[in-house]
Amino acid sequence: MKAAPEAQKRLLELAELDAVLDRLAHRRRTLPELAEIDERAAKLARLATEVIGAETRAGDLAREQTKAESDVDAVRVRSERDQKRLDSGQVSSPKDLSNLQSEIASLHRRQGDLEDVVLEIMERREAAEANVARLSAERTEIGAGLTTLEEKRDIALAELDKESGEAKGRRGGITADIPADLLALYEKLRGQYGVGAAMLHGGRCQGCKVSLSIADLNRIRAAAHDEVVRCEECRRILVRTPESGL
Repeated sequence: MKAAPEAQKRLLELAELDAVLDRLAHRRRTLPELAEIDERAAKLARLATEVIGAETRAGDLAREQTKAESDVDAVRVRSERDQKRLDSGQVSSPKDLSNLQSEIASLHRRQGDLEDVVLEIMERREAAEANVARLSAERTEIGAGLTTLEEKRDIALAELDKESGEAKGRRGGITADIPADLLALYEKLRGQYGVGAAMLHGGRCQGCKVSLSIADLNRIRAAAHDEVVRCEECRRILVRTPESGL
């Protein structure tokens, strides 16, 4: 392949710009905020599930407490009714009186037992509601942190996109000066090796950092100035300059 030496030298500018674009793309993929966002988002999702579970548990206990308090009220009403009967003197039979007194005592014991149940449920409900409050506060804190990270990510991405856009604009100006066949070869090699062209500097390929043999240097030295030469080691386009050591 033939190409003017000036066009070949433009490949070095192109390779440098492509290296810049590759670095920008790598920074875009590896922004520290991205990993932190994923971690926080996963934790936020877990917390959302935990909050639902905690709220369900607290709600169950609230209903359980309501039922237990209703049972206490029912026993209290019955006990008060029996006490009124006893106090009214309507029960005259010694046997009925004894039975009524025994029932009132039993109802008092039953009321005490039920009130203990209510207190135990209230303690569990209080702990459950405190757990809901703790998880909700943690969810809010993590959500706020996630929002901050997303804002930082967006700012960083916008800056990287700006730099990338500017580099791509300069790249377009360079590619316009390179013959289509030479550019196609460069792009093909870049796709294969990451770098499509490298300078020959001091007898060394700057792409693979290998010093060329005397035979290869003699071959390149004998090649026409517009001949497109390749590194025998890495197969990249070798661009000759006054510093090539030929």
